[in-house]
Amino acid sequence: MGKSKTGFLFTACYAALSFVVAAFGSPVQAQQMTGPKYEVDPTWPKALPSHWVLGQSGGVCIDSKDHIFNLNRRDIEDNNEMDGGEQAPAVIEFDPAGNVVNTWGDLALLPDTFFHGCTFDKDDNLYLVGVQDGILQKYSHDGKLLMQVGKKGVIDSSDGTSKGTPNNSGKDQFFRPAGIAIDPTNGDIYIADGEAPRANHRVVVLDKAGKFLRQWDLKKKDTDAADWTPVLHCIAMDKDGNVYVCDRQGQRFQIFDKKGNFKRYVDIPFTQRTPYPATKQFERAKSGSWGSSVYISFSTDPQQKYVININEAYGEITILDRATMQIVSKFGRLGHQLGGMTHAHFAPMDSKGNIYVGEVSTGRRVQKFKPVP
Repeated sequence: MGKSKTGFLFTACYAALSFVVAAFGSPVQAQQMTGPKYEVDPTWPKALPSHWVLGQSGGVCIDSKDHIFNLNRRDIEDNNEMDGGEQAPAVIEFDPAGNVVNTWGDLALLPDTFFHGCTFDKDDNLYLVGVQDGILQKYSHDGKLLMQVGKKGVIDSSDGTSKGTPNNSGKDQFFRPAGIAIDPTNGDIYIADGEAPRANHRVVVLDKAGKFLRQWDLKKKDTDAADWTPVLHCIAMDKDGNVYVCDRQGQRFQIFDKKGNFKRYVDIPFTQRTPYPATKQFERAKSGSWGSSVYISFSTDPQQKYVININEAYGEITILDRATMQIVSKFGRLGHQLGGMTHAHFAPMDSKGNIYVGEVSTGRRVQKFKPVP
């Protein structure tokens, strides 16, 4: 006797569920996701003026009025892409509705194209770094250079160039700085100095005037592979003064106090989901070195209930409960479509709970994700 319709339906559903479990993990785990949910906002940003063409997003940060700043790397070199358009400015300010309200950036002063992070202080001054230059810069909200630490084009290495051996010790120079955090209590500046394996590998702390105070390194686990190399891809400080540093090669972030005393690891496990082609293009993806923790920010409620983590390897945002460090929510997937993410690198939250995701490499955009009631 053949299967009944009910039996056939059950078999089909079971097969489909088995596929989902194999691809995305246990459905029980999905049911336990109790954190906030997000969906992409297709109306943000509005159309860019003058047929602007964006390069990679080298930093996304939000000021006290929920204006979103995108650092545009201006790295478009394809003539076809530029046909009928023009390079967008280096620093683009959007209002909450997605309209461009200001642009600035003197290319003779700014780091050499490869921005890699920005943040605001309590006075709405903008701090930024670029991995191709060993400098930190502080600008007024409208683009006046207020402070620079380091000399443009000079690297903290044995020969002052990116080809030299990392010194990991410069007091006023860096080697591939990747991110900045400002201590709101005193203005001290925390820098993740070491965006790549062959670079520096330290957290550097400066006072608000740019004077060197101290530095420390990431902590290796006893279970880490012998070739584990610290790659400090981000830095953030929570309201309690804990310093979070993305350990890109370790698939985790590490937490310290302000003096550099280690507190804990928070693992964001990486498991290869897809058999990548055996080509040089996919070598980093196969090893997981794109990273499951490449950016950290916090929810903007008074308690900072959530930690927002970018898992670049999966193209998703991972949200953790800050008290327990348990993953409570995820959204996003790899891809170029609306709501997909290609090399997501920055994800700050505004005061309304919206998250703005900036993408590098072939992503070259900023998307807004809004909370779902």
